[in-house]
Parts: sequence; structure tokens; C-alpha cells
Amino acid sequence: MKKTIPALIAAAAFCGPAIADGPMVVPLQRLSMDAAVKIAQGAIEECREKGIQIAVTVVDREGTVQVTLRDTIAAPITVPISKMKAFTAVNFNAATSAMTDRADTPIGRVEGLVMSAGGVPVLVGGSSLVAGVGVSGAPSGETDEECALAGIAEIQDDLDMAM
Repeated sequence: MKKTIPALIAAAAFCGPAIADGPMVVPLQRLSMDAAVKIAQGAIEECREKGIQIAVTVVDREGTVQVTLRDTIAAPITVPISKMKAFTAVNFNAATSAMTDRADTPIGRVEGLVMSAGGVPVLVGGSSLVAGVGVSGAPSGETDEECALAGIAEIQDDLDMAM
């Protein structure tokens, strides 16, 4: 017993700094399904007001699809493109419009990434990544991005208040 106590103290002293460096488990914020649906519907509505039919995909922070909506006459190709834009936005934590100059580089040619406007990250409090949104189907990527941002705007205040 007398040998056990010094051994435990030595072990605690040795392991103490590793534990003090940071938490071993971190909490993870995620969008609820309802929030993801509101974003997608907001993006669809914004593009409809412009007379455009699109597809929108909302992915979680890891890039896994939460919601995909394709408007009635949006081309079928808009679905995979919206997914890739959302996936790219979360993986780089940046709007895909900011990456267009990287499209013709080795990273821009990685399968599953799309570095053209229309994908945006969803941030809580301006910095905490919780999801990504991708829109495809508008005549320009800039319009895709406007619709994605309009979808996020539907819930942004509520997201920031939840912080």
C-alpha cells in the first residue's frame, strides 16, 4: 500500500500536464434538421423570387448531407453540384466563391470538390462552423450564392442567439 501511493502520485504528476493541455472531449454544435430545412426552403424561395429553379443541399460540419431539395423543374445535375459546393464550403470553412482561383490547381481537381460560387459555410457567432449550404441551378454562381445566403439569413439571428 505504501508503494502504491507514491506510484499514483508520480503517475498523476507525469500525466497531469497532458490532461491540463486541453479537454479530452469537446462539445460539438450541429444544426437541427428543422434548421437545415428552413435554410434549404429559404434558398429555394429566394431563387424562385428571381424566377430561377435550383437545388440546394445543406450538409453538417463534416460534409454529410442533412437536407437536399430540388425545385420542380431544376435540372437533375443541380443536385450533385449543390452537394459538392456545400461539401467544399465546410471543408475549407469558406465561401466557394473565394476559391475560384484554385479551381485549376491540384486541390481544385480533387473529386467531390467544386470551387465555383454557390457554396457557403453556416457560422454561429461569426466563427463557429456548424454546416454548409450549396446551391446550383442559377445562371451564375453569384446568384447561387445569393440564394444560399438568403437561406442562411432565415435562421442566422436564431443561430447567433443560441450561442
